[in-house]
Amino acid sequence: MNIQTNAEIYWTLLTCENQSIHLAASDKGLAFVGSGNGPFHEMADWLKSRFPGCRLVKDDRKLQIYSDALTEYLEGKCSSFSLPLHLQGTPFQKAVWNALGHIPYGETRTYSEIAIQFGKPSSVRAVAAAIGANPALIFVPCHRVIGKNGTLTGYRGGLDMKKELLTLENAVPSVNRF
Repeated sequence: MNIQTNAEIYWTLLTCENQSIHLAASDKGLAFVGSGNGPFHEMADWLKSRFPGCRLVKDDRKLQIYSDALTEYLEGKCSSFSLPLHLQGTPFQKAVWNALGHIPYGETRTYSEIAIQFGKPSSVRAVAAAIGANPALIFVPCHRVIGKNGTLTGYRGGLDMKKELLTLENAVPSVNRF
């Protein structure tokens, strides 16, 4: 899983669109994006499990590039990100997260479609678990993954946040896909 130890992790609290979102990054890239109005411990607990012995340092300036990008996205001014990420996960999780990054803005995919993309149609639950472990909400667009019948399902940021993001992208599923 490539667990990093004794790293210095920088964090900030972005307030935008009536939401506060914790962001954290190492010198290598963005490592965590919290759920809307999520508590500090959501970020701290996750970082300490993936970066044991890390030192959390509040540094708004170091996170400014990520804050600006997220603000532009939430204001509808950008549709993709090209900033460095430093995601900690298993090789399978990283492969799933990479696949999520290829879902175009304004489109959705089902968990089944992602599993089929990996050539393992029976691995829907494993794909769903990897998606649920995504540390960088929005930047790794797991909100674009929906249930097979077109329903909004599971999202660490909550279904209201998922619906808001899909609405922003004009991608709210309105009909059954199958």
